[in-house]
Amino acid sequence: MTATAAEPATGRTAAPRRTATRTTLAGTTTLLRFALRRDRLRLSAWVLGLWLVTLSTANSVHTLYSTAADRASIAHGSDNPAMLAMSGPAHYLADYTWGAMLGHRMLGLLAVLAGLLSVLTVTRHTRAEEESGRAELLRSAAVGRHAPLAAALATAAVADLALGLLLAAGLPALGVPGLTAGGSALYGAATALAGLLFAAVAAVTVQLGAHARTASGLALAVLGGAYALRAAGDAGSGALSWASPIGWLQRSYPFVDDRWWPLLPALALTAATAAAGFALSSRRDHGAGLRAARPGPATGGPALGTPFGLALRLHRGLFGGFAAALLLVGAMYGSLLGDADSMLGDVDRIREALERLGGHTLADSYAALTMLVVAVLGGVHAVLATLRPRAEESAGRTVPVLATGVSRSAWLGGHLAAALLGSTAVLLAAGVGFGLAGALSSGDGGAFLRLTGAALAFAPAQWVTVGFAAAVYGWLPRAAPLAWLVPGYAFVIGYLGPLLDLPAGLERLSPYGRVPRLPAAAMDWTPLAVLTLVAAALIALALVGFRRRDID
Repeated sequence: MTATAAEPATGRTAAPRRTATRTTLAGTTTLLRFALRRDRLRLSAWVLGLWLVTLSTANSVHTLYSTAADRASIAHGSDNPAMLAMSGPAHYLADYTWGAMLGHRMLGLLAVLAGLLSVLTVTRHTRAEEESGRAELLRSAAVGRHAPLAAALATAAVADLALGLLLAAGLPALGVPGLTAGGSALYGAATALAGLLFAAVAAVTVQLGAHARTASGLALAVLGGAYALRAAGDAGSGALSWASPIGWLQRSYPFVDDRWWPLLPALALTAATAAAGFALSSRRDHGAGLRAARPGPATGGPALGTPFGLALRLHRGLFGGFAAALLLVGAMYGSLLGDADSMLGDVDRIREALERLGGHTLADSYAALTMLVVAVLGGVHAVLATLRPRAEESAGRTVPVLATGVSRSAWLGGHLAAALLGSTAVLLAAGVGFGLAGALSSGDGGAFLRLTGAALAFAPAQWVTVGFAAAVYGWLPRAAPLAWLVPGYAFVIGYLGPLLDLPAGLERLSPYGRVPRLPAAAMDWTPLAVLTLVAAALIALALVGFRRRDID
């Protein structure tokens, strides 16, 4: 009787475990289908955009550096700590084919962008859903505890794998010598794995804080730290790069050595980090984080009682992050200013493109072109800050504020004033970084004021970006993604236009194209005044639209 009784007991021990696993993941497939349907446009835009930028870059390097002498010249100019920190390890430079150039200059950047996509996707479908209260409604149905996190990771994985497959298939189809099928497959796999890794990092950070902004901020801090370690390592002996997963992926050397083994530790780290995310999710309450939220002061300061003061408080995290990032980006570009002549002067196509900008020296033309890139990055902050009222409105926090004595114009005006002030301040931070590094690298102390002024000259263009985004939000809030047309168009035309010899009239359609290209060109105050008036008209139009429409 003892043996007979033991046999059923063994069966009853295994079955609950399998049932418990199925129960915690119940509803994952349904949530995945819902997430993919909800984000079909967002994810498609991200994936296709990154794919097309990579293909365009591959085609551009083939066109710009058509001879072995051109490639050898740019490789020689890239063999310095500042350039290696921006691009990747020096091993790519030994035989600088078109494939090696693509892997050297794009793989690290694409890994960061794929990681950004994954972090935002996982945060959006986990912590943001809990914060809004929608996740609690879903959990009241037949949905397992781990199903939302599993569905979010699967959603990010679908986007990352789609990008990897498109890269693996699209790069060889360009017909560029050196873009082999094996190297393209490795390039796509490394990019996809970068996205998967930082999706797993986000799976951990969403368990730590009680708010979506905290979770995404922590994950992006890890992403930035990984990139900084990689940059510091490649600029030095290379040892620090092995502390960064981005460094591992870049050392797969697609189109050079085609080494697959560096992907194995990244894959193992991805699996371990994702498992940690699931384990931590079992140790916290729904809607709460493992790290307790710090209680605020019992009473708010007098500034919080005004629309502008409240807006500044809400925008300070976004502003601080962009100011620090653009200060660093400006310093990285400025550190190359002293080597601009030797690095770019021997490549005919690059020299001709820079000479189109004017300037007494190639260094001035280089500064004018790169300053446009920095300004467009600042335009990203301008759009995000301007669309912050849309997030407040969608979350239901606008109506309680407007139920007090605050008017619609005052509420939106406070946010727009914070966006205008912040977009100008991040330009100043970029100019200070560019000016300090440029003055040190070139040995010209007067370069600091010239380069800082060149950055601030783009302020009216930033204000037009704010005005356009505000007008879209004020009249057509559901069409808010259209606000990205201004910085997107400015980057494509302003940065690639001189290199691809596009008609100059296309650049004049962008507010950034109307700004005098300091320090290469002479200062002209007329277009800046016109841009300021256009920005004021767009903001006035936005306020009228917001007063006339219903609150979402």
